[in-house]
Amino acid sequence: MAMTTEVMAWLLDSDPSVRWQVERDVLHAPADVWRSTRSRVSTEGFGAALLAAQDPDGRWDGGAHFPGDFFGTDEAEQPGQPWTATSWSLNQLREWGVDAVALGDTAERLARNCRWEYDDMPFWGGEVDVCINAFTLANGAWLGADVSRLVRWFPEHRLADGGWNCEAEEGDSVRSSFHSTLNAVRGMLSYEQSTGDTSLRSTRHAGEEYLLRRQLAFRASTGELVDDFVTHFVYPSRYRYSALTALDHFRDAALTDGTSPDPRIREAVRLVRGAREADGTWLQGSPLRGRTWFAVDAAEGEPSRWLTLIGTRVLDWSDGHDATAA
Repeated sequence: MAMTTEVMAWLLDSDPSVRWQVERDVLHAPADVWRSTRSRVSTEGFGAALLAAQDPDGRWDGGAHFPGDFFGTDEAEQPGQPWTATSWSLNQLREWGVDAVALGDTAERLARNCRWEYDDMPFWGGEVDVCINAFTLANGAWLGADVSRLVRWFPEHRLADGGWNCEAEEGDSVRSSFHSTLNAVRGMLSYEQSTGDTSLRSTRHAGEEYLLRRQLAFRASTGELVDDFVTHFVYPSRYRYSALTALDHFRDAALTDGTSPDPRIREAVRLVRGAREADGTWLQGSPLRGRTWFAVDAAEGEPSRWLTLIGTRVLDWSDGHDATAA
């Protein structure tokens, strides 16, 4: 299905954080075009607004993974996970394409002033949760922090079935999680892209194999869809797994590794294709509950620029290979 002129114009009439990726991944514009747009992310729109929300000590909203005022507050007053603290804010800035230079000495300020809510551990050393550690590995590599502890941590904490689970450190599970494993491999890929260090590549590949054995969507034991979250497409996805976020990672990994798509992604491709509207857009799913700095995408049920960008580049990539065309 070819994208209409109207949808392409709608995609391009967007925040620079979206537009530069449309130019690069959908239009395949010359590098000087999309890089020029990307350079605006830190000074315009979403990127500039989130940078302006940074605290003088380097944090966002006074905390590492949770706002400084979160604990001790009546849960009814703050339903859901707040998405405004430091780790979530760094994730968004990095994923939007903000140049690390725009954050100045943030890495040093966080090393001095930010500690995890869990056991008061130093920020750039991570803690015990695999998703938090994956975010920190990626963000630290992007900002030039010392994340050597985390480079060692991921191979040491991979479970016997090949992936990771945030509940494993509490002794609650010995089986890997789709969510945790995708976050882990995404963090390791981002680390490699930022640093050029390939020492985690084999560990990443092992985690990717865990997901591929399940065709990115199904239980190994029964072959049934692992859960409804697989087909819940929403932006921002935060930490949540879906067939779309998984395919976006595997596209990125294949381009980095110089490999073709694995045929086992076929069913995930089918799920993503099936969610596309007749005009070539994808609709926003129900957002994850919690406090945010500001809206960065459409309301639930409306066409989403972010999902349409991601869905289009995933299908363009997969459809370029007969082994995965669905």
